[in-house]
Amino acid sequence: MQRLALFDLDNTLIDLDAAFLLWAHEFAEEHRLSRKAVDHLVKLNRNGLPHRELFFTKVRERFKLSVPATELWAAYRRRMPHLVACRPEVIAALTELRASGWRVGIVTNGTADNQLGKIQRTGLADAVDGYALSGIEGIRKPDVGLFEIAAKRCGMSLTDGGWMVGDHPVADIGGGHAAGLHTIWINRGSRPDHEYSSDHTVTDVMHAMDILRNTGE
Repeated sequence: MQRLALFDLDNTLIDLDAAFLLWAHEFAEEHRLSRKAVDHLVKLNRNGLPHRELFFTKVRERFKLSVPATELWAAYRRRMPHLVACRPEVIAALTELRASGWRVGIVTNGTADNQLGKIQRTGLADAVDGYALSGIEGIRKPDVGLFEIAAKRCGMSLTDGGWMVGDHPVADIGGGHAAGLHTIWINRGSRPDHEYSSDHTVTDVMHAMDILRNTGE
């Protein structure tokens, strides 16, 4: 019997924080900003602003840049797919899951150009059965509809059950629960949201792969 495993993209399959730091250094150099500017960008990113357009509005105001926030955001989206990477062992683990009978998909929030670029340039497009991007579908996690689309792209249905792996307590764990999936939360140092307790908690996606390989679900 085939089983379904859905994965978040940013800070789950790829290390977005590491890529963001690379971008911050490039951005500071391009705009002739100080080292302290890099620290400010990282701190602002960690504050969890609801939208990148707001992030770049604040960046533009903070550093008195003449470039419109929309252009700064567009440049970020063009550049980020070139900075992210997926570890070879993650690609190998996804391939192993599929070879053992799992159907594997990605379900991610974000703009179409940015997220699709990441999936394609990292090799993840060839390592999974399908993916659903909020920027294309017009709905965002934790909306169950995005999980349904991802499952369908993998040739599966949510009624068959399965797993969701991700780092966001609401979008991934809460959304996964609402979709009827078991969940594995990747804790990257934040406090757990007890309202959306996961079936398992790990610190790295490779640990989640181990759980999936050993589960009978």
